[in-house]
Amino acid sequence: MREVTASGQTVDEAIRSALQQISLTRDEVVIEIIDEGKKGFLGIFGASRAVVKVSEKQKVTEEKEVNKPVPQVADTAKEVVEKVEQANNDELIEEARKYLIDVATNMGAAVDVEVVEQNNHLTFTLTGDKLGLLIGKRGRTLNSLQYLTQLIINKEGRKFQSVTVDAEGYRERRKETLIELAHKMADKALHIDKKVSLEPMPAYERKIIHSALQQNKQVATFSEGKEPHRYIVIRKA
Repeated sequence: MREVTASGQTVDEAIRSALQQISLTRDEVVIEIIDEGKKGFLGIFGASRAVVKVSEKQKVTEEKEVNKPVPQVADTAKEVVEKVEQANNDELIEEARKYLIDVATNMGAAVDVEVVEQNNHLTFTLTGDKLGLLIGKRGRTLNSLQYLTQLIINKEGRKFQSVTVDAEGYRERRKETLIELAHKMADKALHIDKKVSLEPMPAYERKIIHSALQQNKQVATFSEGKEPHRYIVIRKA
């Protein structure tokens, strides 16, 4: 804050002098009259000059008001974006859920669908009658439903979410079967000392095979082929 003390023959003259020195207008300052001065006898004897102090008006208060955090009467921009994204995500989840119900109904199986979201992963669990129709041979129908459901969930491309579609605990049973198969085929590869190729599998099933044999230093695993016919090969390390 700037301030100037100036004097003059009159108060007005002192103010004008101060304003010139501080380079401000009357509207921009606060004026304090320190001494109004005296004319004296015959304008000479006993005369004293007027003295004023001119201070720049406080803008700090206004700036503080501008910079002061806005009261939380409305959501912040980040919160608004998150709520919009969550609303869109909820709509996609509901769309995928209805899709699974419609497909099941058209196949002659009445189902309910429970959805659990955890760590950016969605699990759709089907319950009801005739679930074997939805699982299919070696889970092929269920895999197809899972693939299409994932397309629905990620069609807007905002963020990728992985999807599992399960029925009657098939996924856990399939995992156990694949782990058992992995060890069996590894033993075979070691016994015949040749590469052993498994049937084509989706990526998440191949991952189960790789993980099951990761600690077995006697064999190596790798994938060959192109989707959707990509398969695992096991060979002696």
